[in-house]
Amino acid sequence: MRRKTLQLAGAAAAVAGFAALALFSGAAMAQTKFKWAHVYETSEPYHKWSVWAADEIKKRTSGRYEIEVFPASTLGKETDINQGLTLGTVDIIISGASFAARSFPRLGVGYYPYTFRDADHLLKYAQSDVFRELADGYKAKTGIQMTAVTYYGARHATSNKAFKTCDEMKGLKIRVPDVPAYMALPRACGANPTPIAFAEVYLALQNGTVDAQENPLPTIEAKKFYEVQKNIILTGHIIDSLVTQVGPHVWSKLPDGDKKIFTEVMQEAAKGATNDIRKRESELVTEFKQKGINIIEVNRNDFRDRVVKAIDMSTMGYERKDWDRIQAIK
Repeated sequence: MRRKTLQLAGAAAAVAGFAALALFSGAAMAQTKFKWAHVYETSEPYHKWSVWAADEIKKRTSGRYEIEVFPASTLGKETDINQGLTLGTVDIIISGASFAARSFPRLGVGYYPYTFRDADHLLKYAQSDVFRELADGYKAKTGIQMTAVTYYGARHATSNKAFKTCDEMKGLKIRVPDVPAYMALPRACGANPTPIAFAEVYLALQNGTVDAQENPLPTIEAKKFYEVQKNIILTGHIIDSLVTQVGPHVWSKLPDGDKKIFTEVMQEAAKGATNDIRKRESELVTEFKQKGINIIEVNRNDFRDRVVKAIDMSTMGYERKDWDRIQAIK
């Protein structure tokens, strides 16, 4: 009888153990499913390389992490997905650091007009002590880990009203992201910067809510802004980038080895997207001309001088010492 009782107790313990293991495994599996969000179209390199990174992380970690990529504002506008990283409703995003600068203003210094000379200058900054210091400051404030920087392109204006000088922008209603740095050039030139969510820009241009917008050439192509705008003005006022970011609720729980894999894969993806954007950017001026779009060259130094005189970067929370260190990068 005693032996039988012990056997029954052992069987019950085994069943309980298996049940606990199953529950634990289910919980662990749930923890390894991550949401990666962005606001770009599926046709754009940012999406293609985000999907590649998700698959590559799964492969290099033997399937421990399942990452689903949500494109084209599926999980919300850019402001929403940045907030989602803090709230834990989104796990990974690729987004402009200008939105992160709302939490840590110094990060936004790269968006002050004409900070970077060109794409190479931006990419050197991304590998510099300046960027690491700013990214560390952001992490200390928010817990969010910045893992990679992708070149987004030189931002140019599109408009139904042609202009060639800063003064000719006066009164122009131009859509910009809801971030102070993007408003600097329009404000300096007497235009009316109008923040509108990225997903709503095409319709706003089409129905005349705004007269103009500004974005890199590959984005102008992908979002088809050229269909509802007659002119592309090559102001090149911001050399823009996107930053891959991982939420603190994810990063803090990753083993060091997996952090290394996530970082390496995300940097490889950023490099791939950067190369795609640079190639496409070099082709598009000719292609837009062939579509009948009026391409207008401007004296960028005149625009730069106007901004520097009119808009003090310290009013946006940026520090001149950071800007000077960026200028010194060769």
